[in-house]
Amino acid sequence: MVLLGSTGSIGVNTLIIAKKFNIEVEVLVAGRNIALLNEQIKLHNPKVVVIADQNEIEFVQHHNVYAGEEAILEAIKQSKSEIVVNALVGFLGLKPTLMATECGKKVALANKESLVAGGNFVDTSKITPIDSEHFGLWYLLNDAKPVKKMIITASGGAFRDWDLAKLKDATLADTQKHPNWSMGQKITIDSATMVNKMFELLEARWLFGEGEYDAIIETKSLIHALIDFKDGSTTAHFAHASMQLPIAYALNQTMQEEILKPINLLEVGSLEFRAITKERYPIWEIKEDILKNPHKGVIINAANEISIEQFIDNKIGFLDISKNILKAYEHFDLKASNVDDIFVIDQEVREFLKG
Repeated sequence: MVLLGSTGSIGVNTLIIAKKFNIEVEVLVAGRNIALLNEQIKLHNPKVVVIADQNEIEFVQHHNVYAGEEAILEAIKQSKSEIVVNALVGFLGLKPTLMATECGKKVALANKESLVAGGNFVDTSKITPIDSEHFGLWYLLNDAKPVKKMIITASGGAFRDWDLAKLKDATLADTQKHPNWSMGQKITIDSATMVNKMFELLEARWLFGEGEYDAIIETKSLIHALIDFKDGSTTAHFAHASMQLPIAYALNQTMQEEILKPINLLEVGSLEFRAITKERYPIWEIKEDILKNPHKGVIINAANEISIEQFIDNKIGFLDISKNILKAYEHFDLKASNVDDIFVIDQEVREFLKG
């Protein structure tokens, strides 16, 4: 396989599963965690390694190292692997997804932005989602009963219990205090704004087609997806919060062994569900509209990425992230007619918010 984003949490878990199933790792793509990358190279012996920065190639303990976005695309193109695991963060992940599908490869997708920004141009028949929420929906849909609504769950992020009046003063450090687990910086901010869940709803729309979608908060993150069936019943997908289960199915779809320990409901005792409100998560104001107009995902993704950069640089406040997204969403009414348009629209939105 080709693994994009090997040193992130999804990449690390993917390599654990690859080792378990004796899957050869042909290409490793990583960012700037060269120390961890070198450990992965020793363990998995890839044929090709790609990193972000040309200046760090000398520190990588491998004879065949390249750097940059074009090198990622070339590595995918030249690889013999049938599967590409895309665990890159951000808009950077779109071109590799497109390249992989164009080459006829299957993509185990954790890069949300591929579908959020470019869903209209991605061949979803070649996509296997490895987000736990989409995996949960896929798992439940195997029953093939008529569906009324598909529901994914959210943790609520760092500020689910905060006084609303204090949100305007939230700092970068505050956003990183996730109540349930430790993730990368950007996705933890996205969890706090609920943008992450908006993206996942858009992904679900592209993956599973038109229909009714929603999200709710489940505070213990043990239920990842629910489906309301037309017969009036609801089925939930319970699993411990580990990416190893969806990754295992993506890499070995004849799964017949235990990857996670089952949840002991007696130990859990109780579950708590909450609504996602516009007062706490202003981005939720456009949920219904974006699901009806999923092509506008490129707008909210670009607005989110540039706003997060500004927030990290202390140029805007936490609540301004959502305000900027809503501002861009109202300002732009563009629809890409081809893949190239996606990158043009992305740039226009970023320039608009840079002022």
